[in-house]
Amino acid sequence: MKDSFSESYKAAGVDITAGYASVNLMKPHVIRTRTDGVLDGAGGFGGLFAPDFAGMEKPVLVSGTDGVGTKLKLAFLLDRHDTVGVDLVAMCANDIVCCGAKPLFFLDYINCGRNVPEKIAAIVKGVADGCVKAGCALIGGETAEHPGLTPDGEYDLAGFCAGIVDEKNIIDGSEVREGDALIGLASSGAHSNGFSLVRKVFGLDAAGAADALNAVVPETGKTLGETLLTPTEIYVKPVLALIEKVKVKGIAHITGGGFYENLPRCIPKTLTAEIHKGSYEVPAVFDLIAKRGQIPERDMYNTFNMGAGMVCVVGESDADAAVGVLGENGVKAFRVGKIIKGEELKII
Repeated sequence: MKDSFSESYKAAGVDITAGYASVNLMKPHVIRTRTDGVLDGAGGFGGLFAPDFAGMEKPVLVSGTDGVGTKLKLAFLLDRHDTVGVDLVAMCANDIVCCGAKPLFFLDYINCGRNVPEKIAAIVKGVADGCVKAGCALIGGETAEHPGLTPDGEYDLAGFCAGIVDEKNIIDGSEVREGDALIGLASSGAHSNGFSLVRKVFGLDAAGAADALNAVVPETGKTLGETLLTPTEIYVKPVLALIEKVKVKGIAHITGGGFYENLPRCIPKTLTAEIHKGSYEVPAVFDLIAKRGQIPERDMYNTFNMGAGMVCVVGESDADAAVGVLGENGVKAFRVGKIIKGEELKII
C-alpha cells in the first residue's frame, strides 16, 4: 500500500493515506485484545476466528450489534475520544451475555467526516479497552471517510459482537418464578442511553455547551463532562462467573427504555417485576438530571438505568450468594426487588 495515493480522491475529501496511518496507529491496541481463537495472516478482507467447542454438546452462536448514540456529541464537544469505544463494546457484549453467552470476537465500524489518524486511534483504543474487559478479541473493522455526508470533526460508531453458549445453558427467562429475587449490578452512571434527553436538560446543543461540560458538578465532584462521559460498565466477566456458581434464570441489560422496557424481556408474560427504590443508592447524576429537567420519576425509570445497569433473576435462596459472587468479581451488587404476579411493572 506504500504506492497507493490518489491526489484526485484527496481533493474530493478522502485521504486514503490517512486511512493507512490510522491502521498503523491502532495496531498495538488491536494486538492486546488477542485471544486463543484469533487466526493471523490467513486473509486481508475478513477477521478469522476458530472457536473452541470442547465440552459443549450443542454450541450456539449469539450475536449483537449496537452503537453509542448521541453521547458521541459530548465526545465531540470535549474533543475526547478514548472512552466511547468502551461504550460501543459494552452495548453489544452486555446484550449477548444476557443469553448466557461468552463473547468471542468484536468488529467495529467508524464513519467519519474526515479521517484524523490520531482521533481514529483514540477511538479504537477505547474499543480495545472494552474488548479486554469483555474478554473478546477485536478481529476486524472498517473506517469510512464520508465527506459531505458526515460533518468534519464528527463520526458515528457501530459495533458487532459474536459469542457462544451451549444450547442447554441458554438463559431465556422461562424458569423465572414468582418470588424470585432481582439482583441489580451497579452502573457507572447514565451509560450510553437517554442522551438526547440529557443534552436537552443541560442545554448541550446550545452556545456555551463546552463551558457547561467543563463546570464542576458538586453532587459528583467531577465536571459535568467527566460525569456524563463515564464509560458504560461491562458486566461480562462478573456475570459469567455468577452463572458458574449460581442458577441464573433471567438477565436484563438496562439500556434505553430503562426498567419498564428491558426487565419484561427476561420475565414470562404472567409475571412482572417489583422494584424497591430504597434498596440501593441511586447515583447522584440521576437526581441531578431529574431536578434540572423536572423529569417525573416514572420517566426517569423509563429512560435511564437508575444505577442498576444489569439485573439478574435468581431464586430467593440464591440471592445472598449471587450478591457475594458478583462482589468478589469486581461489581457492586444489591437486591433491587422481586418477581410478582401481574402484568405491570411496579416501582415502590
